[in-house]
Amino acid sequence: MARFSRLEVLNSLLDIGLLPLFYHGDIDTAAEVVSACARGGARLVEFTNRGEMAYPVFSELVRRFAKDDVILGVGSVPDAPTAALFIAAGANFIVSPSLNAEIARLCNRRKIPYLPGCLTPTEIATAEELGVEVCKVFPGNVGGPEFISALMAPCPWTRLLPTGGVDATEESVNAWIKAGAAALGMGSKLITAQALKARDFDAIAAKVAQTIAWIKAARAGSRS
Repeated sequence: MARFSRLEVLNSLLDIGLLPLFYHGDIDTAAEVVSACARGGARLVEFTNRGEMAYPVFSELVRRFAKDDVILGVGSVPDAPTAALFIAAGANFIVSPSLNAEIARLCNRRKIPYLPGCLTPTEIATAEELGVEVCKVFPGNVGGPEFISALMAPCPWTRLLPTGGVDATEESVNAWIKAGAAALGMGSKLITAQALKARDFDAIAAKVAQTIAWIKAARAGSRS
């Protein structure tokens, strides 16, 4: 069961502007990554359903962070039964690589945010008709920031979260935020294989903090 309301989850995502995402089959390592993201200022963390240990590791993460202010969600969810499984385990939001109406209806019924992968104006509009507040633009590197900018012109109410093709660099962050992205999803560019191998969780925390600072600066520049 989700610990946080849909409004709190969405408002936190839009306020912070960054959604780190990762998978690791070792619970202790996964917990360290979540803690590092939280220390860096990323209150929301997406644990991706990409390995055979995804469910047991995520369930244990929920238990370990039950008294913390961390909002845990699950990504790479392909269908409603899988979404239901993770919601029962405590997922506060669900992310999928494509739009699935059954997942949307399930999440609406449970008042849990659903962030589906969309890549066309029609998919985004359909997702919004299904109650989606934030659409994940995936893979983001296909259209790039230009897609976000072009879509936002006729649809300024749309909130987009590009994932895939977003680098943890000031230049990349500036380009996406100034194009109109509401928040950014980052995986291996933020939580690097090198840092995981070295167990350098402080480096992950520092990179998260720096990325959030770049997002804040880019937003301020866009408003000026």
